[in-house]
Amino acid sequence: MKNTASILLVDDDAAFRHVMSGELRRLGHDVATAASGEEAVARVEAQEPEIVLLDLRLPGMDGLEALKAIRARNGAIEVIMLTGHGSIDTAIESIKVGAFDYVTKPCPLDEIQVRVQRAIERRALKQRASLLERALQPPDLAASFVGESPEFRRMLHLVELVGPSDSTVLISGETGSGKERVAKLIHSRSLRKNRPFVVVDCAALQESLLQSELFGHERGAFTGADKAKPGLFEVAHLGTIFLDEIGEISPATQVNLLRVLDSSSFRHVGGTGEIRVDVRVLAATNRDLRAMVNKGLFREDLFYRMSTITVEIPPLRKRGGDIDLLSRHFVGALNARYGSAKSLSEGALDALRRHPWPGNVRELLHAIEAAAVVCEGSEILAEHLPESVRRNGLVPTAVAPHASAAGQLPTLIEMEVMHIRRALDVCRGHRGNAARMLGISERNLYRKLKEYRLLG
Repeated sequence: MKNTASILLVDDDAAFRHVMSGELRRLGHDVATAASGEEAVARVEAQEPEIVLLDLRLPGMDGLEALKAIRARNGAIEVIMLTGHGSIDTAIESIKVGAFDYVTKPCPLDEIQVRVQRAIERRALKQRASLLERALQPPDLAASFVGESPEFRRMLHLVELVGPSDSTVLISGETGSGKERVAKLIHSRSLRKNRPFVVVDCAALQESLLQSELFGHERGAFTGADKAKPGLFEVAHLGTIFLDEIGEISPATQVNLLRVLDSSSFRHVGGTGEIRVDVRVLAATNRDLRAMVNKGLFREDLFYRMSTITVEIPPLRKRGGDIDLLSRHFVGALNARYGSAKSLSEGALDALRRHPWPGNVRELLHAIEAAAVVCEGSEILAEHLPESVRRNGLVPTAVAPHASAAGQLPTLIEMEVMHIRRALDVCRGHRGNAARMLGISERNLYRKLKEYRLLG
């Protein structure tokens, strides 16, 4: 986060403007000045500063009127009021109108700088939330969920039922089954749909970083924490937070998460003040949380709190004729993206039907995209599909790496991908056990899953 800002200093005292603007520039800020409310409003329209330091007592248009005019023209600007001791009540009134804070004159530079830094952090927080809101899927997100199998339709019906509620939802499904997309669909069906949808990948962050990301931290809370930082629960206020790979969080984080779910409050890492938020929590896992509870790896109270409602996504291999529908849907989407007019041959569809799809819908999408890229004609043939699909998804045995009848060998990447999938399948999706079986660290396994787009 940056430490400087573009500032408009508004005060009718020329000496004060000269001294204060010089000190703010010395701190690295870009400073412009105005001597009246009317001039301030004009400069806001022309220059769009990030922060306005606005004196309450101004000739002509006073500070309160100027504040209202500034907020009407640009609601993103943070306004800090400058007031004398006799105008505290008016300063408090300005907060109700939309000012960020106020400082009493005479204004010590360090106090001004503290207020400016808080305003910078607030702008950054609002911008993050705005970006997340713009990243929301369109309201008709359900149109992108393709499938007619009974299991899939039951899952979508349950989503439509739970979406409008504020209930905590646990989404379970294998790698690549579309857990995050289901979470976005639930959010789009809720009253919070125009609020932030914040995604947290719990498996990608170390324990200390995850705590800081979720709950924020105070300055000096740990080495490198040179400034306070809001947590993602604060970013998600009034919206939804999606905790992906919830089964990977540590016991300490489980305790803090349970507290948020029970009380809607938490503390910054290194802080003592209670922070209250209004956030809907969705979570996802490809692990058996109930089995983890039985082994003492996951808190039982948190499990029951998280699984108020459980949405289970059926694996692609159990969705019958959906493979044909999805395959044609993906080809159509690629045609629209690239302006092409390709179609799937019956031979390609037959190969797709016979593959077991351990990577589920995500694997199917990547297989279709790869085939469309290498297909030079208008019809995608079986030979255009990835080698792993053409070989019916069979994992090679000790003698499998020899050349096939066509004289082809699987690439090293294909071999590694198949080996990783086999290990995860044998370990029922447990990454720790799969990593030990493969002889690598769990974090290294996670990097490979991310690199090969095998995360669900």
